[in-house]
Amino acid sequence: METIIILVFILGYLLITLEHNIKIDKLIPALGMMALLWAIIALTHLPVFEVNAELRELEGTHLEEILLHHLGKTAEILVFLLGAMTIVEIIDYFDGFATIKGYIRVKNKKSLLWIFAVLGFILSAIIDNLTATIVLITILQKVIKDRNLRLWFAGIIIIAANAGGAWSPIGDVTTTMLWIANKVTVMQLILHVFLPSIACMVVPVFIASRMSVFKGQIEGDFGSDMPKSPYSSVMLYLGLGSIVFVPVFKTITHLPPYVGMMLSLAVVAAFAEIYSSSKFSISEVTIDEDNDPVGHHSPVHHSLSRIEMPSILFFLGILMAVAALESLGMLFHFAESLEASMPKLGTEGVAATVSDLVVLILGAGSAVIDNVPLVAASIGMFSVPVDDPVWHFIAYAAGTGGSMLIIGSAAGVVAMGMEKIDFFWYLKKIAWLALVGFLAGAVIFVLLRNFVL
Repeated sequence: METIIILVFILGYLLITLEHNIKIDKLIPALGMMALLWAIIALTHLPVFEVNAELRELEGTHLEEILLHHLGKTAEILVFLLGAMTIVEIIDYFDGFATIKGYIRVKNKKSLLWIFAVLGFILSAIIDNLTATIVLITILQKVIKDRNLRLWFAGIIIIAANAGGAWSPIGDVTTTMLWIANKVTVMQLILHVFLPSIACMVVPVFIASRMSVFKGQIEGDFGSDMPKSPYSSVMLYLGLGSIVFVPVFKTITHLPPYVGMMLSLAVVAAFAEIYSSSKFSISEVTIDEDNDPVGHHSPVHHSLSRIEMPSILFFLGILMAVAALESLGMLFHFAESLEASMPKLGTEGVAATVSDLVVLILGAGSAVIDNVPLVAASIGMFSVPVDDPVWHFIAYAAGTGGSMLIIGSAAGVVAMGMEKIDFFWYLKKIAWLALVGFLAGAVIFVLLRNFVL
């Protein structure tokens, strides 16, 4: 029966990977795989248990209790993401990101390349790499009219955004998962991954800046687009500041991150309502297209309606599917056999439960297979303590490895859609830059781990 479960998981995984080929949204196989796995477990009465040491007392309890435990852990991530997404949409409602465009007045291509790369690196650490890519490519489309040149800029933005998201607990879904699962803490994650992430961004940008395509000046005029709202700057800084506040809130209160995110959302939503001068109830929204501003024109209701629910449902499906394998002990036993067969690398005194090569392969795999299930599986596989270098290396590798293919990360996929970037064009022009950056960051990480930290 375990063979059937593995086959169902592999088939679901394959359908997710081939999303663009078979034209079926990846949330469909993710949800179907999750439901089938738990149904098989229930119908065949397979023994389930919790492999985490601190929760081992759940072993032998009823299936519903195990399922509820994993649903609770998954819900923490989903509620956190819902809060962050809503804050970003509120900022966009007030045209807050137009404030960033106002600061871009440089026409030199090389200087503009560094500006967009640094903005991608910083913004992705705050509002996540997907949103940062959307914001910067939107600005890019207004600044650069030459589409061929925009494609090159978009490729560098993908690399920079993924690198920036890797070192921040709120910068990428995978790092958020590791943070919420208590595998990494904020300061240790930054301490171990910040410099490797900088290398992952700086090396490709430096190489690209020497290329002929980035020589010369941008043609045309930037224009004088003004933000649509007088509160755009205020809401931008308030929204970004409220998201950055979440790790601080967790450090002070020791409460789960989603609690702090809900507090931040409440503050941002309150100011949004004050500035929009509309009255409404989140739970009771009345929409009248012609003359009722109560619900339809409420910034919070508008922002909630723009949340990417397919992404939320995909995360639900894939995380609960991986939880099924974890509850059967499959991931844990696989990790044990992996540790026994792989050589341990590193200098004396450096604890390594898996080979650096394994983590690098995981990072490269994230360019082909979605990094969310890869990291979810690694959480269930390895029982090393919090802030072990393995978790930091996984955060770096999974976060940045996806840049090597246009379909390897959420940032790449959204850029592909916005600019109609061809898969093979990216593979030929950008992939090698991403690979060089990925390896440069990995070398910096190993050197820091072995000789500094």
